[in-house]
Amino acid sequence: MITDRSASIIVGVLFIIGTVAGSLSIVFTGPILDAPDYLAKVATSENQIVIGALLVLIMGLALALVPIVMLPIARKHNEVLAAGYLVFRGALETALYIIFVIGLLLLIPLSKEYLAAGAPDDSFYHTVGTILRSGDFQFAPMLKIVFSIGALMFYCLLYQSMLIPRWLSGWGFIGAALHLISGLLFLFGSLTEFPWLGIFWDLPIAVQEMTMAVWLIVKGFNPASLDSPKVIQQ
Repeated sequence: MITDRSASIIVGVLFIIGTVAGSLSIVFTGPILDAPDYLAKVATSENQIVIGALLVLIMGLALALVPIVMLPIARKHNEVLAAGYLVFRGALETALYIIFVIGLLLLIPLSKEYLAAGAPDDSFYHTVGTILRSGDFQFAPMLKIVFSIGALMFYCLLYQSMLIPRWLSGWGFIGAALHLISGLLFLFGSLTEFPWLGIFWDLPIAVQEMTMAVWLIVKGFNPASLDSPKVIQQ
């Protein structure tokens, strides 16, 4: 059995691992996938693509463990929100990350075949590569939406239970709502031409999660809320 104090530390560390791994994956794969001749560069930078894919997988698994670790505590306060958070972040979001990783790794054999064929300008290699590479743009909005719905449940539960200060859970709820709006705008193409604008929508939840992670590691959950939980069954 994991103690409540250990659970708060683990959750905080998992949030940090997920954020760091996700950021590093962009560092490794971004310069390659964003290059005009990315289809040729993937084969010559295979290790970077593999490392980037592994980092995405680490991010997904780390974040998927958060609702699992939180479940024994969360279900004491709101069983429905605890279960919903587990489904959206523990299952659906992880599945999307795995699909994205598969698409990323499939670019490697495609790139090798492309170079072996003499790197033709107009070929089905470009078509397939565009489809696989565009997976990032297709899955990114879905990941935002799935993540945001799970996060809204999570912060609603934290706000009700007061396991962390309400200013912190309220900040998370607002940040998750903005993240959801960002995902919907990307999904309908409103931010496609200006993807950098998504940073302003995503920054509040990113900063909040890191702040909450440090809070959980240093302070832990509110002992009063842990000692007298009020179970809400909706």
